[in-house]
Amino acid sequence: MKAIVLCAGRGKRMRELTAHNSKPLIKLWGRSMIDWQLDRLKKGGIREVVVNTAHYANLYPPHFAAHPVEGIKVTISQEGTSISDALETKGGIVKALPLLSDGEEPFVVVSGDIVTAFDYASLEKAADRIRKGEIVGHLVLVPNPSFHDGDMDLKDGLINRADKKYTYGNIAVFSPKIFAGEKPEFSKLFPWLYQFVDQQLVSGEIYKGPWANVGTPEELAKCESMGCFFNETDIS
Repeated sequence: MKAIVLCAGRGKRMRELTAHNSKPLIKLWGRSMIDWQLDRLKKGGIREVVVNTAHYANLYPPHFAAHPVEGIKVTISQEGTSISDALETKGGIVKALPLLSDGEEPFVVVSGDIVTAFDYASLEKAADRIRKGEIVGHLVLVPNPSFHDGDMDLKDGLINRADKKYTYGNIAVFSPKIFAGEKPEFSKLFPWLYQFVDQQLVSGEIYKGPWANVGTPEELAKCESMGCFFNETDIS
């Protein structure tokens, strides 16, 4: 499988930190957040990654040139050169779709502003179900963080939105078929994806390990003070 790491947005809640930078390039524990993400994807067996860009898109090519992750091929899907060009989650996936899949093979979607020790290799089970046509997507949910009231729940292994016990962890695997025919325009993943949830075609899991959505300077400082989630064996 390939993966797309979503990096096009500005991250307004980061305030001055993203006035002249892209949020996934902000440093945490001495490295840019995107680098931690690429390391984890590599550890999970993913060798080809698409990164979508818009806000300060010009910073990404030199960053990857200076900080390559051995064993991973990074391709950039540039949506524009400023935040006004960003296509949001669904639109960004649709634009990058030719780079992500042959039209049949599932792919991983993850946000560039989360840091986590989640085992991406575990998504292969869900990907196999997608290949068999049993489901069209799989979402990783996390316990509700202090800054969010929740998005959805699980029932019999399927995403259920009757309750909001958990938060979407910005980690998923999807069939390319649900995006085929959609336009590469500004469009969010939710509530669009709920049509497939309501058809009981989206499975899910609860992850309770290290995970942080680094959305504000305060959350960045808190995460920094907690200490790194990883060690050399995690990223080798």
